[in-house]
Formats: sequence, C-alpha cells, structure tokens
Amino acid sequence: MNIFDMIGPVMIGPSSSHTAGAARIGKIASLLMKEKIVQADVELFGSFAKTYKGHGTDKALVGGILGMNPDDERIRNSLEIAKEQEVQIFIRESSRPAKHPNSATITLKGEKGSSVTVTGASIGGGNIYISQIDGMEVSINGQNDTLIVVHQDMPGIVGKVAEFLGNCGINVCNMALSRETKGGQAILCIAIDGHTDLDVTSYIDRFVGVNRCIMLLAGGK
Repeated sequence: MNIFDMIGPVMIGPSSSHTAGAARIGKIASLLMKEKIVQADVELFGSFAKTYKGHGTDKALVGGILGMNPDDERIRNSLEIAKEQEVQIFIRESSRPAKHPNSATITLKGEKGSSVTVTGASIGGGNIYISQIDGMEVSINGQNDTLIVVHQDMPGIVGKVAEFLGNCGINVCNMALSRETKGGQAILCIAIDGHTDLDVTSYIDRFVGVNRCIMLLAGGK
C-alpha cells in the first residue's frame, strides 16, 4: 500500500482526488510544453465535471498548468494568476463517458504555435494515471521516475535511448512505445528504478528525430 493511501499527500485543497491529483495532471501537461503557454482548454469528465467548483478542481488543474505543485498555496489564486500571466483558460464540462470518473483532457497551446494534449485521471490519494498524450495511448502512473520521449517514428531511436540510459547506469523497469502511424509521431515512455541526478533529457533532446524529452519525477513533480 502506498503511504499516500493511508495519510494522504501534502496539498492545498479539500480533496486529494479533486485537487492534489488534478494539480499533478496539469503539471505533467505543462512539463510537456517547450515554450510559454498562452492558452489551456480543459475538458472535465464524470465527478470532475459535476463537482469541480466546490472542490477547487479547476484551480488545481490551472495551478498545475502554471507549474505549481499540489502544496503550492498559490493554487487558491491560480485563475487570477493565469489572467495576470495572460494565459487564456477555457473550462468545459463533458457529458461523454470516461474510463475513470475523475478525468480531464488538457490541451495547451504555446506562444510559437506548438500544442500538446494530455488525458489523465486522479485515482485517489493524490495519485494519477496518464492514459493519452496527443491522442496516443500511454500508461504513466507517476510511481516511478519516468522518461517521456516524443519523437519521429524512425529506426534506431528506441535502441539509442535505451543504450544511452544503460551507459549512464540507469536501470529500466518498464518501457512502452506508442505511435500515430508508421513514420509519424511516436511517444516512448520509460520508467526507471530509483532516481538519477544526471540531466539525461538535455542529451536525449539532441538525438536526431527527438522532438522533446522530459523526466517526470515520481509524484508528478
């Protein structure tokens, strides 16, 4: 049993599912952007859609999008902070079914025209599960440090990343690849054992065919 299941996470807000988890989903989406965010479209499903105002889920999601952690006191004022930073926020309730009741799809747009779409669920105790990135199926639970590599589907990239991690002494405990089409955009998710202080992302970012690379730390930071 995760310790968060017993005592809950350190957070701002009344509900670990509706605030801490929501903030982590928003934070992951923000980490995948390589430029300043100017717009966020948030679609809420299930319980999120029905109770988000009372639980502050909207504030938590926006706080995460702005780079805040679940225990950041600024989350209470995140909607106002977004306005000050000239980030347009659009939130809508969806009647479409979702795999999990506490789910949200976040689409972020950057000042230079790039975008990213993330679908995630808050599964209790502040824990999250990311199921889609840019429409591609992924499986990220935030329990391990996870390397996310968005790249062009081409021969050699997966092997090169795996070899590089091995040379750095980093042990892989789980690896999954998803792609749009052959030769299109692909996402490689690699969960690792323990934690590394090496800045592996700055090296992998330079690999031919890699569009962006981030390391998501356990707990969604």
